[in-house]
Amino acid sequence: MRLFLLVFFLLYGGLHIHAFLKAKAAFGFGMIPGIILAIIFAIMLFAPLIIRLAENAGLEQFARTMAWTGYCWMGVLFLFFSASLLVDLYRVLVYAGSSVLHKDAALLTLSAKGAFLVPLFISLCASAYGYMDALNIRTEHITIETAKLPQGVDRLRIVQISDVHLGLIVRQERLGLILDKVKHADPDILVSTGDLVDGQINGLQGLADMLMNVNPRFGKYAVLGNHEYYAGLKQAVAFKKAAGFTLLRSEMANIGDIFTLVGVDDPAAINFNGYDESAEMRLLSSAPRDRFTVLLKHRPLINKDSVGLFDLQLSGHVHKGQIFPFSILTKLYYPKHAGMLKANGSILYVSRGTGTWGPPIRFLAPPEVTVVDIVRTTERKGPD
Repeated sequence: MRLFLLVFFLLYGGLHIHAFLKAKAAFGFGMIPGIILAIIFAIMLFAPLIIRLAENAGLEQFARTMAWTGYCWMGVLFLFFSASLLVDLYRVLVYAGSSVLHKDAALLTLSAKGAFLVPLFISLCASAYGYMDALNIRTEHITIETAKLPQGVDRLRIVQISDVHLGLIVRQERLGLILDKVKHADPDILVSTGDLVDGQINGLQGLADMLMNVNPRFGKYAVLGNHEYYAGLKQAVAFKKAAGFTLLRSEMANIGDIFTLVGVDDPAAINFNGYDESAEMRLLSSAPRDRFTVLLKHRPLINKDSVGLFDLQLSGHVHKGQIFPFSILTKLYYPKHAGMLKANGSILYVSRGTGTWGPPIRFLAPPEVTVVDIVRTTERKGPD
């Protein structure tokens, strides 16, 4: 955890230094304005830490104000850095082209001020669009055919939510939008694949009641994500139970004679002396082979030894990067960072996530509620 924080603040600090130098080159301000801007940048740099300390001290309103300010800043700054790289690349290409062709490219050249203002304009527009898009919850439908549903059960509908991140920013309004989609889908079962809550959750009055009002006929099941450990395991577990979820912590649940659910903890449990690495294989090996088996697992990584032991793995965690171009990095790291992946008889589906972590922005990675229809089919027999 300490290493993660060190790397985070080094990288995030680098973004602030980059923006400061761009502003300095654009406007050439003196020492006093520079000191004021540096102080503002320092506050924004350490805003995540300030927010955490304020939460722990019970200063919820101050923490919420800092969360909205600091995390919106984070989103804008990341988009500014990305746009700035493109603008700098453009400037290099114009300079190189004019040098090679011996042409005057003054009309195509951007000044230092332009090289600051253009990325700033792009980042502000992208952030405004991303904020609105984060509120526009999509419903993603997928259909899976199987011969493992019993006679009389022609369709089983699972609705998945993931990475809602209820906390200082994601509250009643956004949860209401999410639950409208869930209720409209009329699920047989609702599953949460981790990170339902985020940060300190002492002030989340009413949110558990909103979730409790969703009552699918086969119930609601959940697994833990990494952020639930960061939020406080005892509080996160209590919230999920108050919301009506059955928490699967390296456990298996047989849903009638219809299908099997297996849920495993996130590897973040390693830092809390509670991770059972062998649980997934042990549980899947003991699951009835004639029943459709669904594995709930926060991170979208397939254990090669588990392939063929489950029919469908539902995961989240990645948010499809949440803010492009960060999605390029998530795509490089994870075999599948959004959507469906088939692997030798097993299927992985990765949700883009339903809420937001940090910045309340989603740029080219819209949120989703996933509707999975498992449809009964008969096995085709070959010729005698």
